[in-house]
Amino acid sequence: MVYTFDEADPNNVKLLGGKGAGLCLMMQQGLPVPPGIIITTEVCRMFYEAGEKLPDGLMDEVRGKMKYIEEKTGKRFGDPENPLLVSVRSGAPVSMPGMMDTVLNLGINDVIVKGLAKQMRDERAAYDAYRRFLQMFGRIVLGIDEKLFNEVFEEVKRKYGAKTDAELGVEGLREVVEKFKGIIKREYGELIEDPWKQLELAIKAVFKSWNSPRAVFYRKANNITPDIADGTAVSIVAMVFGNIGETSGTGVVFSRNPATGENELYGEFLETAQGEDVVAGIRTPRPVSELKKLNPKLYEELYAGAKLLERVKKEVQDIEFTVERGKIYFLQTRNGKLGPIARVKTVVDMVKEGILTKEEALLRVSPNHVIQLLYPRIDASVKASPIASGLPSSPGAVSGMVVFTADEAVEWSKQGKRVILVREETKPDDVHGMYASVGILTSRGGMTSHAAVVARAIGKPCVVGCEDIVVDYDNKLFRVKGKDVVVREGEYITIDGFSGNVYLGIVPTVEPKIPPELEELLSWADEFRRLGVRANADIPEDAEIARKFGAEGIGLLRTERMFRAPDRLEVFRNVILSSDADERRRNLEKLVPLLKKDFIEILKVMNGLPVIIRLFDPPLHEFLPKESELMSEIMDLKLKGKFEEAAEKEKLLKRVSMLTEANPMMGHRGVRVGVVYPEIYMAQAKAIFEAVAELIKDGYDIKVSVMIPQVSDVKELIYVKEHAIDVAHRDVESKYGIKVPYKYGTMIEVVRACLTADEIARVAEFFSFGTNDLTQAVYTFSRDDAEAKFLPKYLELGILEFNPFETIDVKGVGKLMKMCVEEARKVRKDIEIGICGEHGGDPKSIEFCHKIGLDYVSASPYRILVARLAAAHAALKEKGLKLAEY
Repeated sequence: MVYTFDEADPNNVKLLGGKGAGLCLMMQQGLPVPPGIIITTEVCRMFYEAGEKLPDGLMDEVRGKMKYIEEKTGKRFGDPENPLLVSVRSGAPVSMPGMMDTVLNLGINDVIVKGLAKQMRDERAAYDAYRRFLQMFGRIVLGIDEKLFNEVFEEVKRKYGAKTDAELGVEGLREVVEKFKGIIKREYGELIEDPWKQLELAIKAVFKSWNSPRAVFYRKANNITPDIADGTAVSIVAMVFGNIGETSGTGVVFSRNPATGENELYGEFLETAQGEDVVAGIRTPRPVSELKKLNPKLYEELYAGAKLLERVKKEVQDIEFTVERGKIYFLQTRNGKLGPIARVKTVVDMVKEGILTKEEALLRVSPNHVIQLLYPRIDASVKASPIASGLPSSPGAVSGMVVFTADEAVEWSKQGKRVILVREETKPDDVHGMYASVGILTSRGGMTSHAAVVARAIGKPCVVGCEDIVVDYDNKLFRVKGKDVVVREGEYITIDGFSGNVYLGIVPTVEPKIPPELEELLSWADEFRRLGVRANADIPEDAEIARKFGAEGIGLLRTERMFRAPDRLEVFRNVILSSDADERRRNLEKLVPLLKKDFIEILKVMNGLPVIIRLFDPPLHEFLPKESELMSEIMDLKLKGKFEEAAEKEKLLKRVSMLTEANPMMGHRGVRVGVVYPEIYMAQAKAIFEAVAELIKDGYDIKVSVMIPQVSDVKELIYVKEHAIDVAHRDVESKYGIKVPYKYGTMIEVVRACLTADEIARVAEFFSFGTNDLTQAVYTFSRDDAEAKFLPKYLELGILEFNPFETIDVKGVGKLMKMCVEEARKVRKDIEIGICGEHGGDPKSIEFCHKIGLDYVSASPYRILVARLAAAHAALKEKGLKLAEY
């Protein structure tokens, strides 16, 4: 149940926890690490199974293993003359920064503090250690409100004129210790002075922190399930002291810059400090680059250790260290939480440095990293002056309403408000509010503070250490130093996580440029993926963006938008209101040149790449005035005595009433319109084929496909082809005197189409799954109604594990898709099958599409980059490789 750092296997992270495994790794790599022992995660499970009781014999084993630490240090736990103090630290198998508890300086009391002072040759440092222990032990182990300790500490600091804790002398610290002891006796009833009792209670407290509300929330938010992590380990480590004067200190460094990915040691340190001082933002730390000037030898030792760990772990490392009287100790190493720019740059650089293979690099970048790279930036053309500036710790520019507590952030977010959480510094208890906010702003803390680390991990824009602002929680406002600027709760600000600037109001933003490292990474993704990646588009601008992002064609060109343009809508209304086919054809002839112009623009952009054009899909009544509007107009005309105009409107109302449907999504739409009014499909086909013919004559390489939506029976597909598509095709080939090649296929979005795929495949040369409508059909959900009314409750109750309109329902919709693919390929082995619903940009759905053998996915233009990476991940996972967890 208990292992020493020497004997434990650092690869067994699930047993030792991330912190314990890191300590073992560093010691076994020869780095200076204080000796220690680890109580495994299995004991945590046993603790909860026994009703929050330590297993029998555990403390006996701990006592035995503590002798290992005593032998290594030459000190003894509980010895007043030569005391050994320890830290008791949590450590889950996956990184949960700040979510669980740690107690420092354990093993001290009124007698031992005197021996510690002699041992340290520094009475101030000894009493500083004691007051820290009393506060941490009182808060974490005994459950005493931290505010009580903070108020006393600030009061004593004011009394002695100390602006920071480091400025408080030994006399003041003695007074703090006495007052802290008084708080504990008053609130808890007794002072725990026995070091072994302190240790036992601290171990229990760390185990209990596994199920603290903040830790449970973090696991839920990050989908950390019991199979990933089911308990925390406890590391008991010999204390080293960074608070013994100016030759001592503590710090946190990354082996590379966590925001930009630059290959430099990046971090912060504080002199005369200990433990959580750096990450808690109590004092503003100094950049680690200054350590290079202050103590070059120490800096080189830190740099060498960081780079050694980086090569061994093949990841950027987040390292905690303490310096005790000029000697460095490594206290923790873990994979760094990097911003998306840094994540992409570091893996690309590591491939070039020989640390990673291309496959390993791809698996270390998640689709979410790519999404974050598309975060907007402040529009440089806008003249906006910042009111304050801090450290840019997590990228993205965002505007929101100011709130000052995590609970308010959650509540306002539920009301649909975009909020920015403003704090002096964040703590683990604020995490739920950070998730609910669009951005985070703090007045204190550095690049390794809690706010910075968590914001980078969850992809929220963040500015920290903005010392220009003074937060007033009581009055729910912040003031800007030296300026007549006050920002109250509910007022808008904009923060820029790229520059660290803070602006009043909503500042316009622009889309970012894609970094060259991402382009290189995605070129590697293209080498490994089997799935093609195409784009969904409506207009030429969509096609241009998609091609820029690496789309290999258009998998869905929607045509209905072409009818909605102001210069066309009235003409198309006349088509719909025509009394017979001849009148419809005459009106449609007016639209053909306009439609052809649109097709020419888009096909030019996609020259050489396939373009699938979906013919008219929505119900016709969507293009007509609403009944209620017409009735109101008729009544108004009659009141004004304009009876002839009213009569014309009544004719229109009658026609609109005939076309209006009770359930339009399952009514007269898609191919059903093409069957009843083949003239509409014929006009569209004519515009498409004429555009293709003219572009071919101009030397363009055009690959066009015509897709018929909402097909449920192969006879629909045959009828439309014979009575609309073939007629238009023959006419155009005759007119231009050239062959106009095209493919003919259908959108699979009706359940019956899946069930009769073998019949449909005899006619269709390609299939494209329209999973939005297919999901509606399988669930018998109206998407708009479901998402607005009952779907959130279903997700909350666990009736549904995910929104099926965002990720493919493999058990239902997916089963139909798989069957459809298999049946179609029995008839036509070379049939091309893709997906063009919104699921085409969802990583989990893309993996499923890979598994069932689709040829391509089609996504919205801004999801193309995500789809390329997700398709590569799917191919690599098929080979047994695993995506890294972040």
